[in-house]
Amino acid sequence: MRLAVSVVFSSVAGYFLGAPQIDFFVVLLLAIGGYFMVGASNVFNQIIEKNTDALMHRTKNRPLPSGRIKPTSALFLAILLSLLGLLVLYMINPKTAFFGGLSILLYVAVYTPLKRVTPLSVFVGAFPGAIPFMLGWVAATNNFGIEAGTLFMIQFFWQFPHFWALGWWLYDDYERGGFFMLPTGKRDIGTAIQIILYCIWTIIVSVVPVLGVTGDLKLSVVSAIIIFLLGLLMLFYAIKLFRNKDEATAKQLMFASVSYITLLQIIYVADKYIRIWI
Repeated sequence: MRLAVSVVFSSVAGYFLGAPQIDFFVVLLLAIGGYFMVGASNVFNQIIEKNTDALMHRTKNRPLPSGRIKPTSALFLAILLSLLGLLVLYMINPKTAFFGGLSILLYVAVYTPLKRVTPLSVFVGAFPGAIPFMLGWVAATNNFGIEAGTLFMIQFFWQFPHFWALGWWLYDDYERGGFFMLPTGKRDIGTAIQIILYCIWTIIVSVVPVLGVTGDLKLSVVSAIIIFLLGLLMLFYAIKLFRNKDEATAKQLMFASVSYITLLQIIYVADKYIRIWI
Protein backbone atom coordinates (compact mmCIF):
# COMPACT_ATOMS: atom_id res chain seq x y z
CA MET A 1 0.00 0.00 0.00
CA ARG A 2 2.76 2.46 0.96
CA LEU A 3 4.73 1.63 -2.19
CA ALA A 4 1.66 2.10 -4.39
CA VAL A 5 0.86 5.45 -2.80
CA SER A 6 4.46 6.65 -3.21
CA VAL A 7 4.39 5.72 -6.92
CA VAL A 8 1.11 7.58 -7.44
CA PHE A 9 2.50 10.58 -5.54
CA SER A 10 5.58 10.68 -7.80
CA SER A 11 3.46 10.42 -10.93
CA VAL A 12 1.10 13.18 -9.87
CA ALA A 13 4.06 15.40 -8.94
CA GLY A 14 5.51 14.85 -12.41
CA TYR A 15 2.13 15.74 -13.95
CA PHE A 16 1.87 18.99 -11.99
CA LEU A 17 5.37 19.90 -13.17
CA GLY A 18 4.60 19.27 -16.83
CA ALA A 19 1.00 20.43 -17.17
CA PRO A 20 0.46 23.97 -18.56
CA GLN A 21 -3.03 23.73 -17.03
CA ILE A 22 -4.21 21.20 -14.47
CA ASP A 23 -6.85 18.77 -15.72
CA PHE A 24 -8.04 16.99 -12.60
CA PHE A 25 -9.72 14.27 -14.65
CA VAL A 26 -6.31 13.38 -16.07
CA VAL A 27 -4.85 13.50 -12.54
CA LEU A 28 -7.53 11.01 -11.47
CA LEU A 29 -6.80 8.73 -14.44
CA LEU A 30 -3.06 8.90 -13.71
CA ALA A 31 -3.59 8.07 -10.03
CA ILE A 32 -5.92 5.13 -10.78
CA GLY A 33 -3.85 3.81 -13.67
CA GLY A 34 -0.60 4.14 -11.73
CA TYR A 35 -2.11 2.43 -8.70
CA PHE A 36 -3.32 -0.47 -10.87
CA MET A 37 0.08 -0.83 -12.54
CA VAL A 38 2.12 -0.90 -9.35
CA GLY A 39 -0.44 -3.26 -7.84
CA ALA A 40 -0.06 -5.60 -10.82
CA SER A 41 3.74 -5.50 -10.49
CA ASN A 42 3.54 -6.33 -6.80
CA VAL A 43 1.16 -9.24 -7.36
CA PHE A 44 3.29 -10.71 -10.17
CA ASN A 45 6.34 -10.28 -7.94
CA GLN A 46 4.71 -12.10 -5.03
CA ILE A 47 3.59 -14.96 -7.30
CA ILE A 48 7.17 -15.46 -8.51
CA GLU A 49 8.64 -15.13 -5.01
CA LYS A 50 5.99 -17.09 -3.12
CA ASN A 51 8.44 -19.72 -1.86
CA THR A 52 11.24 -17.29 -0.98
CA ASP A 53 8.79 -14.93 0.74
CA ALA A 54 7.96 -17.81 3.08
CA LEU A 55 11.61 -17.88 4.21
CA MET A 56 11.84 -14.23 5.27
CA HIS A 57 10.38 -12.74 8.44
CA ARG A 58 9.13 -9.55 6.79
CA THR A 59 7.28 -11.38 3.98
CA LYS A 60 6.19 -14.74 5.39
CA ASN A 61 2.74 -13.39 6.30
CA ARG A 62 1.95 -12.14 2.81
CA PRO A 63 -1.25 -13.61 1.28
CA LEU A 64 0.46 -16.21 -0.92
CA PRO A 65 3.07 -17.76 1.42
CA SER A 66 0.53 -17.73 4.27
CA GLY A 67 -2.00 -19.53 2.07
CA ARG A 68 -4.74 -16.88 2.33
CA ILE A 69 -4.85 -16.52 -1.46
CA LYS A 70 -4.25 -19.18 -4.11
CA PRO A 71 -1.66 -18.54 -6.86
CA THR A 72 -4.32 -18.89 -9.57
CA SER A 73 -6.46 -16.21 -7.93
CA ALA A 74 -3.42 -13.96 -7.58
CA LEU A 75 -2.51 -14.46 -11.26
CA PHE A 76 -6.04 -13.51 -12.32
CA LEU A 77 -5.81 -10.37 -10.18
CA ALA A 78 -2.39 -9.44 -11.61
CA ILE A 79 -3.59 -9.80 -15.21
CA LEU A 80 -6.78 -7.86 -14.47
CA LEU A 81 -4.87 -5.01 -12.80
CA SER A 82 -2.41 -4.89 -15.73
CA LEU A 83 -5.15 -4.65 -18.35
CA LEU A 84 -7.14 -2.07 -16.40
CA GLY A 85 -4.01 -0.03 -15.69
CA LEU A 86 -2.95 0.01 -19.34
CA LEU A 87 -6.47 0.94 -20.44
CA VAL A 88 -6.74 3.82 -17.97
CA LEU A 89 -3.27 5.16 -18.85
CA TYR A 90 -4.05 4.82 -22.57
CA MET A 91 -7.01 7.11 -22.02
CA ILE A 92 -4.47 9.81 -21.10
CA ASN A 93 -2.22 9.13 -24.11
CA PRO A 94 -0.48 6.10 -25.69
CA LYS A 95 3.01 7.11 -24.51
CA THR A 96 1.89 7.05 -20.88
CA ALA A 97 0.44 3.56 -21.37
CA PHE A 98 3.67 2.44 -23.09
CA PHE A 99 5.91 3.54 -20.22
CA GLY A 100 3.48 2.07 -17.69
CA GLY A 101 3.58 -1.28 -19.48
CA LEU A 102 7.36 -1.09 -19.79
CA SER A 103 7.68 -0.61 -16.03
CA ILE A 104 5.71 -3.81 -15.35
CA LEU A 105 7.72 -5.77 -17.92
CA LEU A 106 11.11 -4.70 -16.54
CA TYR A 107 10.08 -5.14 -12.91
CA VAL A 108 8.50 -8.57 -13.30
CA ALA A 109 10.42 -10.20 -16.15
CA VAL A 110 13.92 -8.81 -15.50
CA TYR A 111 14.39 -7.32 -12.03
CA THR A 112 12.52 -9.93 -10.00
CA PRO A 113 14.34 -13.01 -11.41
CA LEU A 114 17.73 -11.28 -11.16
CA LYS A 115 17.36 -10.56 -7.43
CA ARG A 116 18.54 -14.10 -6.61
CA VAL A 117 21.28 -14.09 -9.25
CA THR A 118 23.29 -10.87 -9.07
CA PRO A 119 23.57 -7.56 -7.18
CA LEU A 120 23.14 -5.90 -10.59
CA SER A 121 19.42 -6.52 -10.09
CA VAL A 122 19.27 -3.20 -8.23
CA PHE A 123 20.64 -1.45 -11.34
CA VAL A 124 18.01 -3.13 -13.52
CA GLY A 125 15.26 -2.44 -10.98
CA ALA A 126 16.20 1.24 -10.92
CA PHE A 127 14.81 1.63 -14.46
CA PRO A 128 11.17 0.74 -13.72
CA GLY A 129 11.52 2.41 -10.34
CA ALA A 130 12.50 5.70 -12.00
CA ILE A 131 9.56 5.76 -14.42
CA PRO A 132 6.75 7.15 -12.15
CA PHE A 133 8.16 10.71 -11.73
CA MET A 134 8.81 10.90 -15.46
CA LEU A 135 5.47 9.26 -16.28
CA GLY A 136 3.56 12.22 -14.89
CA TRP A 137 5.39 14.62 -17.20
CA VAL A 138 4.63 12.39 -20.21
CA ALA A 139 0.97 12.24 -19.14
CA ALA A 140 0.85 16.03 -19.02
CA THR A 141 2.72 16.76 -22.26
CA ASN A 142 2.50 13.58 -24.37
CA ASN A 143 6.23 14.05 -24.88
CA PHE A 144 9.45 12.45 -23.65
CA GLY A 145 12.25 14.98 -23.83
CA ILE A 146 15.02 16.49 -21.71
CA GLU A 147 12.52 17.40 -18.98
CA ALA A 148 11.12 13.90 -18.54
CA GLY A 149 14.63 12.48 -18.88
CA THR A 150 15.86 14.70 -16.05
CA LEU A 151 13.03 13.60 -13.75
CA PHE A 152 13.85 10.01 -14.67
CA MET A 153 17.55 10.47 -13.81
CA ILE A 154 16.78 12.07 -10.44
CA GLN A 155 14.73 9.09 -9.31
CA PHE A 156 17.10 6.63 -11.02
CA PHE A 157 20.21 7.71 -9.07
CA TRP A 158 18.23 8.14 -5.84
CA GLN A 159 17.22 4.49 -5.80
CA PHE A 160 20.75 3.19 -5.25
CA PRO A 161 21.38 4.70 -1.80
CA HIS A 162 17.74 4.00 -0.93
CA PHE A 163 17.71 0.30 -1.79
CA TRP A 164 21.26 -0.36 -0.63
CA ALA A 165 20.39 1.17 2.73
CA LEU A 166 17.34 -1.09 2.84
CA GLY A 167 19.46 -4.06 1.79
CA TRP A 168 21.99 -3.30 4.52
CA TRP A 169 19.30 -2.89 7.17
CA LEU A 170 17.49 -6.13 6.23
CA TYR A 171 20.59 -8.01 5.11
CA ASP A 172 19.98 -11.11 7.24
CA ASP A 173 16.38 -11.44 6.05
CA TYR A 174 17.34 -11.02 2.40
CA GLU A 175 20.07 -13.60 2.88
CA ARG A 176 17.48 -16.11 4.13
CA GLY A 177 15.59 -15.59 0.88
CA GLY A 178 18.74 -15.87 -1.22
CA PHE A 179 18.57 -12.29 -2.51
CA PHE A 180 21.66 -10.31 -3.54
CA MET A 181 20.84 -6.67 -2.81
CA LEU A 182 24.21 -5.04 -1.96
CA PRO A 183 26.72 -4.11 -4.69
CA THR A 184 29.58 -6.12 -3.15
CA GLY A 185 27.25 -8.75 -1.68
CA LYS A 186 28.32 -7.76 1.84
CA ARG A 187 27.88 -5.02 4.43
CA ASP A 188 31.40 -3.68 3.92
CA ILE A 189 33.39 -0.56 3.08
CA GLY A 190 32.92 -1.12 -0.65
CA THR A 191 29.13 -0.99 -0.34
CA ALA A 192 29.31 2.05 1.96
CA ILE A 193 31.54 3.94 -0.48
CA GLN A 194 29.18 3.25 -3.39
CA ILE A 195 26.24 4.49 -1.31
CA ILE A 196 28.12 7.75 -0.68
CA LEU A 197 28.99 8.16 -4.36
CA TYR A 198 25.40 7.64 -5.50
CA CYS A 199 24.15 10.09 -2.88
CA ILE A 200 26.50 12.66 -4.43
CA TRP A 201 25.28 11.87 -7.95
CA THR A 202 21.68 12.16 -6.76
CA ILE A 203 22.31 15.60 -5.27
CA ILE A 204 24.05 16.83 -8.43
CA VAL A 205 21.33 15.63 -10.80
CA SER A 206 18.63 17.02 -8.51
CA VAL A 207 19.85 20.61 -8.82
CA VAL A 208 20.84 20.58 -12.52
CA PRO A 209 17.59 22.33 -13.61
CA VAL A 210 18.75 25.49 -11.80
CA LEU A 211 21.31 25.91 -14.60
CA GLY A 212 18.56 26.38 -17.19
CA VAL A 213 19.70 23.47 -19.37
CA THR A 214 16.67 21.21 -18.94
CA GLY A 215 14.13 22.83 -21.24
CA ASP A 216 10.82 23.68 -19.62
CA LEU A 217 11.84 22.05 -16.34
CA LYS A 218 13.01 24.97 -14.22
CA LEU A 219 14.24 25.38 -10.65
CA SER A 220 14.90 28.60 -8.75
CA VAL A 221 18.15 29.23 -6.90
CA VAL A 222 16.36 29.22 -3.53
CA SER A 223 14.73 25.84 -4.19
CA ALA A 224 18.00 24.42 -5.50
CA ILE A 225 19.74 25.46 -2.26
CA ILE A 226 17.02 23.84 -0.14
CA ILE A 227 17.23 20.61 -2.15
CA PHE A 228 21.03 20.71 -1.91
CA LEU A 229 20.84 21.03 1.89
CA LEU A 230 18.36 18.13 2.06
CA GLY A 231 20.79 16.12 -0.03
CA LEU A 232 23.59 16.91 2.40
CA LEU A 233 21.44 15.49 5.19
CA MET A 234 21.05 12.24 3.25
CA LEU A 235 24.78 12.27 2.54
CA PHE A 236 25.44 12.77 6.26
CA TYR A 237 23.73 9.47 7.05
CA ALA A 238 25.58 7.77 4.20
CA ILE A 239 28.91 8.91 5.67
CA LYS A 240 27.69 7.88 9.11
CA LEU A 241 26.97 4.40 7.70
CA PHE A 242 30.50 4.30 6.29
CA ARG A 243 31.81 4.96 9.79
CA ASN A 244 29.43 2.82 11.87
CA LYS A 245 28.57 -0.01 9.43
CA ASP A 246 25.50 -0.94 11.48
CA GLU A 247 21.83 -1.70 10.85
CA ALA A 248 20.55 1.26 12.88
CA THR A 249 22.38 3.80 10.68
CA ALA A 250 21.27 1.99 7.51
CA LYS A 251 17.68 2.32 8.70
CA GLN A 252 18.21 6.03 9.35
CA LEU A 253 19.64 6.45 5.85
CA MET A 254 16.72 4.59 4.31
CA PHE A 255 14.19 6.90 5.97
CA ALA A 256 16.31 9.95 5.13
CA SER A 257 16.27 8.90 1.46
CA VAL A 258 12.47 8.53 1.48
CA SER A 259 12.14 11.98 3.04
CA TYR A 260 14.54 13.41 0.46
CA ILE A 261 12.69 12.24 -2.66
CA THR A 262 9.29 13.17 -1.20
CA LEU A 263 10.36 16.67 -0.19
CA LEU A 264 12.22 17.14 -3.48
CA GLN A 265 9.05 16.45 -5.45
CA ILE A 266 7.03 18.80 -3.26
CA ILE A 267 9.66 21.55 -3.63
CA TYR A 268 9.84 21.13 -7.41
CA VAL A 269 6.06 21.50 -7.73
CA ALA A 270 5.83 24.37 -5.22
CA ASP A 271 8.71 26.16 -6.96
CA LYS A 272 6.94 26.02 -10.34
CA TYR A 273 3.69 27.50 -9.09
CA ILE A 274 5.32 30.12 -6.87
CA ARG A 275 7.24 31.34 -9.94
CA ILE A 276 4.00 31.42 -11.95
CA TRP A 277 2.14 33.38 -9.28
CA ILE A 278 4.98 35.82 -8.78
